[in-house]
Amino acid sequence: MQQSENQSSGIEIALWQYSKTEGDWNRWMQSLSSDERERAATYRFERDRASFIAGRYLLRQLLSAHTRTSPSKVPLSPDKHGKLRLEGDDRLQFSLANTDGLVAVAVAPGCDHLGIDCERADTEIEAAAVDSYCSADERRWLAELPAREHARAAIALWTLKESHLKALGVGLREDPRNVAFSWKDGIPVMVDGGDGDRRWHHRLVESGSQHVVALAACSQSGLPGISTRLFQDDSMPSE
Repeated sequence: MQQSENQSSGIEIALWQYSKTEGDWNRWMQSLSSDERERAATYRFERDRASFIAGRYLLRQLLSAHTRTSPSKVPLSPDKHGKLRLEGDDRLQFSLANTDGLVAVAVAPGCDHLGIDCERADTEIEAAAVDSYCSADERRWLAELPAREHARAAIALWTLKESHLKALGVGLREDPRNVAFSWKDGIPVMVDGGDGDRRWHHRLVESGSQHVVALAACSQSGLPGISTRLFQDDSMPSE
């Protein structure tokens, strides 16, 4: 799957519906750092362990291509808020998101901030949860939607907010109701923002699956081009 905006391709997005076979997980582990392998072993549930391993595997595969370093040697470290950084290179922005069955990674060398998030489209969100992350205007907009559209729109708002807060590196330490969206020509736009917010761009990304994927990018020179692809695990042994 290929998708582009503008002529250049400044933001690379890879989406991966990863295998749920333990033999594949063990193979992917070889591309992780020793710390990541130790962390993977601490997960109690196989679903969570697979999601973590697949996420770090995909992230390291993409960063390896940009840094010309073997995947297991890509120097990743968390900042004080836990957001992963590439040691010695602040120019390359990246973000990782995973949910049951899908991993999404965005990489961009030309953005000031970058965030991506994904959720299953069939996730059930209770009304109280919607109230906890949507502004009053957003709640009114959701209430006016037909029932068949309400659930997916609520998930779209959540992924948009989460991608923005991840781009900032603050996560849910910031109240998501402070990041509000409206739609202009089908494109999500952050509202109540000043001049600085004009550098922010948000998109819902076609996933080719039953997932909602949202991207947040902050750039001084407008939205870079976006290329989206379904990741293929080239390390699969041939039969």
